[in-house]
Amino acid sequence: GRYIVITIKDQGVGIAEKHLSKIFDPYFSTKQTGRGLGLASTYSIIKKHHGHISANSCQGRGTTFYIYLPASYKEIPVKEEPAQLTGEGKILIMDDDKYLTEIMGDMLEMLGYEAEIAKDGAEAIALYKKAWESGKPYDAVILDLTVPGSMGGKDVVKILLEIDPEVKAVVSSGYSDDPVMSNFREYGFKGMMPKPFDVNALGKVLNDVIKTTS
Repeated sequence: GRYIVITIKDQGVGIAEKHLSKIFDPYFSTKQTGRGLGLASTYSIIKKHHGHISANSCQGRGTTFYIYLPASYKEIPVKEEPAQLTGEGKILIMDDDKYLTEIMGDMLEMLGYEAEIAKDGAEAIALYKKAWESGKPYDAVILDLTVPGSMGGKDVVKILLEIDPEVKAVVSSGYSDDPVMSNFREYGFKGMMPKPFDVNALGKVLNDVIKTTS
């Protein structure tokens, strides 16, 4: 059949030949930080559209990705996008993935919120306690379930509940089948958000957590 080809090329360090066959595997990453979910999510989305993605790489010269999507001559009715649930307030994000926190910060700004970042559990607890004691608490916190080498969301929320029994905490994870995600309320969370997510999902979760639990 006919396909549309999208080519994306960078001039980075490249990917070793032995790693090329694994780059689309969930949680595989050649970097020190991050979860390795980006390309796995990309692969899944493209497959759902009956497409294909491949990559060529040369170390020291960069990587090229080829995305093949089925072409169609049919007119597709444009679906009306759901309105973004905007809000206001101060949101604390705990996640060790710098790239993800930057994106989340941008999303929150689009939605009308102010974002502050904690790279691990200890920093999240310190920031929350400081804000609480100053009389300007966070309106909600988003806690990554798993933070390598640090307390994850499950342990952090226990301490936050000791500081503020009414803390509005959202657990976030790429492990959607984890018991904490399935039974988040039993662990002290007011909401949950599986990764990856978009700005509409983020807005809805925060709206539910902040407004319905006020």
